[in-house]
Formats: sequence, structure tokens, C-alpha cells
Amino acid sequence: MTTDASARAIKPELLRTYTEDFNKDRANLIAADAAVSAGVLKAATDYRGVRALPRDFSIELKQGSITNQERSGRCWMFASLNTLRYELMHRWNLEDFEFSETYLFFWDAMEKSNTYLENVLRTLDEATDSRLFEAINWGPSDDGGWWQMFAALVNKYGLVPKSAYPESENSRNSDDFKQYLNSKLREFAAELRRRSVAGASEDELRALKDEYMGTVYRICAVSLGEPPEKFDFFARTKDDAEADADGKAESCKCEGESDAKACKCDKDKSDKPKTGKDERPQIREIGITPLEFYKKYVPVDVNDFVTLANAPLKNRPFNRRYRIRFSANVAEAGDMEFVNVPLDVFKKAALDQLTAGHPIWFACDCTQFALRKDGFFDQSVVRVDQLFGTEFTGDKAHGLEYGDSPSNHAMTFTGVNLGEDGKPNRWKVENSWGKDAGKDGYYVMSDAWFDRFVTELIIRKEYLDDATRALLTTEPVELDPWLPLTRRCR
Repeated sequence: MTTDASARAIKPELLRTYTEDFNKDRANLIAADAAVSAGVLKAATDYRGVRALPRDFSIELKQGSITNQERSGRCWMFASLNTLRYELMHRWNLEDFEFSETYLFFWDAMEKSNTYLENVLRTLDEATDSRLFEAINWGPSDDGGWWQMFAALVNKYGLVPKSAYPESENSRNSDDFKQYLNSKLREFAAELRRRSVAGASEDELRALKDEYMGTVYRICAVSLGEPPEKFDFFARTKDDAEADADGKAESCKCEGESDAKACKCDKDKSDKPKTGKDERPQIREIGITPLEFYKKYVPVDVNDFVTLANAPLKNRPFNRRYRIRFSANVAEAGDMEFVNVPLDVFKKAALDQLTAGHPIWFACDCTQFALRKDGFFDQSVVRVDQLFGTEFTGDKAHGLEYGDSPSNHAMTFTGVNLGEDGKPNRWKVENSWGKDAGKDGYYVMSDAWFDRFVTELIIRKEYLDDATRALLTTEPVELDPWLPLTRRCR
């Protein structure tokens, strides 16, 4: 299309028409007063939509204290660990528990750095402005990620409690740490490519990469402190529990007895003198390794979960398995995979897992029609259509195809409310933005918002239907690199 410059410009006579139309509509003036004074989201908040989303749920899981990723892009890691800590707490009858997010953050930075340099070696013939190399070079060791990256780290390095490796300033606010790590990695990449052009062999280049990784380790250790090789673990179980020979906490075996006076547990309690001493059963481990801790205390296998996607795109047909090239964080673990399924299959898997008493990692676009401070995800709450006087009609396919609503945040489903028809109408969401965001750290999501903006679920294989489970053995369709959750969603 070729037109002259005047045809492409905003015409002065049209501007006069726009301002006349704007000012003669009283609704526009009221909307402008509200938005300019309070901001778009507050001005667009519909109290009727808020009242239509109460914070009670027919199915609700009891979780630990709310967590806080602060100013970092570790949402995927927090959501993953929140999913596992629920299982650990209820297996061992603990009041509360939190894993060390910093421990996996350290090893993720190391592994992403190594994989980035390996990918540079794999693409030495690519021009630096090729789409492939630009995707690889986008964020060599940025914070973002997905469940399968988490699983790869846990398989290799295990897990530790937060007490063994607490937060640091650079895990809470990761920008400076990652800025200079990424800058150094790109310098290393340029030197590897220069040495390759000069005739260096693959063995020589890989030896140089190993030398570079020593610098990466130093940057990570200076920023976060070295992670523990072994640690001591101590926890107290709930008052209504006793620890068995293996350290497992068990509830009183008299529960449900018709004659409460005959219960030995009650007698033992009443015979003990009242003191200020904490008499709850203890779990103690001295010198346990992170892998030993994961295998002993976490009652689920991170490899028993599957990534389900609901991406209604023509170039991503449903009921197929996909693999995303160059998407690994741990080089030897392989690239990330997912199964794309229709919405009804997607949602049923979520309902079955929650109903069975297990939380769900999920990813979505947390910015669209969201009151992030007050804790609502719902298009009927954020009425920007009314505020601006225009409908927003894009569907899920449009949002994904045009990049309007890509996944940018991971959280955890810990509840759902079922209506009289047995269908969900709202979902309970555990976030990782601290207890001052939402209602004590929790959010409520309408079912319509789930349909429109939730794109990935991590589901235990036992809650997949037979047809979806069969797809796990099919040959995956290879996809070009797909940027992970790299930006903070705060």
C-alpha cells in the first residue's frame, strides 16, 4: 500500500471532531475525572462484580503461610514449591513449612548459564541477528521459567528448607545480579564465536566454556552465598500427632472412638503436668543432603506431573504433544514439552485434582482485567469497557496469536467453588506477592476469566483421562523457541 504523507497523518479537522464528540458526552467527562484522579483500574472497578465473587469455596485446601517473591521473577519457582510444600506439610503433619527458593535460584542461574553457552556452541553458524539466535540471546540467565525447569533442578539438586538457605538481597531483588551475569555471559558468547571463526576445535571451545563457568559460579556465590551441601533439619508436628519410628507424624489412634474417656491419648495428656515446655513430637535430621531430604520428606515425584496447555491456535492443533526447542535450563534434562487439549479436558483435569485434595500449578496473563492489589481476576470486576466506552472482544486465540495475553505469571490453585449444577464458578488462587496483596495473599478468579486467560496447568498423571495419557507416548511436534516467564508480574 502506497499513500502520500498527508493521507497517513492525523487530520486536524478529525481532531476537532474527536474533541467535540468527547466533550458533549457527560459519561466521558465523569470517566475522565475518575480515571485521572484514581487511575484506570480503580475508576473501572465495578462493585457489583466484586460482590458477585465472594471468597468462600466448596472445595478448599489448607495451605501454609503466604510466600513473597518480592522484586524477582521467581513466580514459577514459588508456585512449584508451594505445590510441593502442601504435600509435605500434610504428609508429616506440620503446621507450616517453606522451602528455600534461593537454593533453586542459585542452581537455576548456574544451569541456565551453562545451557546458554552450550546453545551458543550449537548455533555457531547462525547470524547474530537470526530469529533463532535472538531468542537464545534474549535473556541468558533471566529469572523466568516453567514447571519442567523446576523439576529438572529438583531431580539434580534436591530441595532444602528455607532455614538452611534463606533469602538474600539479590534473591529478593534480582535485577542487578542478573544484569551483570547476563552481560558477562554475552561477552563469553562473543568470544566463543570469535574463537570458532579463528579455527578453534570443539574440544577447545568446550574447555573454554568450562573455564567461563568458574566465573559464573563466582558471580552467583558472591550474590547469593554458596548453597549448602548438607544441613540439619528440625520441625515440630501438630499437637494432635505422634511421630512413628520413621519420624512420620500420626494422629491419635483413638479418634472416632465412642467412649472418649477410654482414649489413651487423652489420658496421657491429662497425666502430664502443665509446663511451658513444647512437648510436640519432633522431626530431627543431622547432616542430610538436599537430594536425601527431597527423597525422604517430599511424598510426590516431580516427574509424575504433565504440562497441559489450552492454546486454541490453528498452528497448535489440540490433542497433540509438543516440544519447544532450546527451552531447557538444565542442558542434559531435555527441552520442555506440553500436551495441548480442549478447554473441557483442561478444566476437568483441574477439577479432578483439586477435588482429590491436591493443589495445582498454573500459568496465566495476570495483567488482564485484574485487580492485583485487591485480589480479583474477572472481566466483570474491571469494567474498562464501560470506562472507555468500547468493548474488548478478543478471545483466547487472539490473545495468544497477537501477544496480547501471553502467560506471564505462575500461581497455585488451592480451591474451587462448585455451583448447584456441579460446575465451577470461581477459583481460589494462592499468590506469591506477600500477604498484603489480595486478601491475605489469596485471590479469587471467576470461571470465565479461567477460560480466557489460564493457559497452562501442571497435572498429576493419575488425573489425566485415558486419551490424554496416551498422547504422552506419541512423537512430539517440534516448536521454535518460546520465551519463558521472564518478566516480573507485580
